[in-house]
Parts: sequence; C-alpha cells; structure tokens
Amino acid sequence: MSDIDRAPGLNPNVPSSARIYDYMLGGKDNYDIDREVAHRMLAIAPDTRTLAWFIRQFLVRAVELAADAGVRQFIDLGAGIPTSPNVHEVARKIEPSARVVYIDNDPIVHAHCDALLASSPGVDALKADIRQPEDIIDRLKAGGLIDFSEPVAVLIIGVLHYVMDDEDPAGIIAKFREVMAPGSYLAITHGSDETHPDFIGQSHSDTNNSPSQVKYRSREETTAFFKDFDLIEPGVVPAQEWLDDDLPATRLVIYGGIGRTPS
Repeated sequence: MSDIDRAPGLNPNVPSSARIYDYMLGGKDNYDIDREVAHRMLAIAPDTRTLAWFIRQFLVRAVELAADAGVRQFIDLGAGIPTSPNVHEVARKIEPSARVVYIDNDPIVHAHCDALLASSPGVDALKADIRQPEDIIDRLKAGGLIDFSEPVAVLIIGVLHYVMDDEDPAGIIAKFREVMAPGSYLAITHGSDETHPDFIGQSHSDTNNSPSQVKYRSREETTAFFKDFDLIEPGVVPAQEWLDDDLPATRLVIYGGIGRTPS
C-alpha cells in the first residue's frame, strides 16, 4: 500500500480506527461509518467495548511504570483522539515537569490534540506518520521536544497492527531503539491472531484498503518487536493480564507488552 492509499482524511464514508476507538470509549468524535463498523464488531464480540477500557488502563499502567522509574519524557505514537486520563495527565501526577509529545497522522486527531494542548506548556502535538520514523525523530530533535540523551518512554498503543508487513513495523521500532537512552521504555499493544476468526473476518471485510486495515500477528511476532529490550513481566500477554489476574478473556485479543532498554 502507498502512503496515499492508506492516509487518513476527513472522508465520513471511510472508517477511522481513531474514531472507532473513540466510540468504543463513549466519545462523540465519530461518524456514522465508524459506529456501523463498531456495531458489527460488537455483534460478534460484545466485550470489545470493555476491552477498549482494558487497553486504556494498560496505557495508564505503562506511563505510571515509566514515570515511577524516573522517565520524564513520553512519546505517544498514534495517540488517537484525546481521552482522559491522557498521557500527560497520568505522567504529571507523578512528575509535574514531564514532557509529552502526541503524534498522529489523522488530521481530526491532530486538531483535537492542538485544542487540548493549547494551555499545556511542555506538551506538544505533531502531525506525522509512524511509518516515517526518521522524520519523526528528526522533528523531535530539531524542535527540542525530546532529549534523546535522557530516558524516554515510547508508547505505541493500538497502532502497530495498522502497519502492514511491507511497511516494516520492526524497522520502525528499531529506528526508535537506536536513539533511546539506557533506562528508556517501550509499551506496545497489538491485535492477536488468537482473536476469534469471525471477528478477524469481519474486521478485514470492513477495513481492507482503508487506513484502518488490520494485520493480526502472533505472540511470537509481537514479542519480536521487543528485540534489544528487556521484557518486563508478565511479558507479551492479553492486555487485561497486566491489570488483574481475574479479568475475563475477550473474543478480540489484544496483546500488551512493556520493555526497557538495558542500563
């Protein structure tokens, strides 16, 4: 797929992953097409709305873990439509001086981020594509937004499964790993091929050839994204297992994992 084919836009007739997720979380920044896709997902897996909250809480857990370890810089790749608690809200409860950069290539998301951050010094938003990691890193450096000589937490929550194999998701992470200082953190959630086959089939039908096209990957493939990071227990597992041993399994399976660069 070319960047033009997969670039998000303002077309209300094309589903958007950010807007679908917003709807699942109870937001209002979505179109009819997004709600239609969400309803078909929920018809197959009614617990998907609950899973969306599990994923949000996994993000909170990852930010808290990194901030408690002394990380004061956060890059939220594929940030999505702002939903409280946002990364900067969580991080700044632990360290008020924490810097956060929200990055997304969806123009609607970027507009919402700009509005949210207008009165938040030290919190910035970039309109950029995760599939162009060198451009993102260069802009972060040039703008003085992130000091890569100090630890940073890179958050890739709910976006890497929208990067196709020929777009080199492992290479994207490797580019960030090259510039991350010792003691940095990487948090990922990723759609699993353990997901119920009916759900996978429906999502492919709804999203193929759109910006929201999904590539479900195995636990082994997802774990491989943490090459050169030390995986933190419990490793790459369904996201809710990071929160509580007693939370139920869901038909849509989303892995969560957190890694740390060796000191």
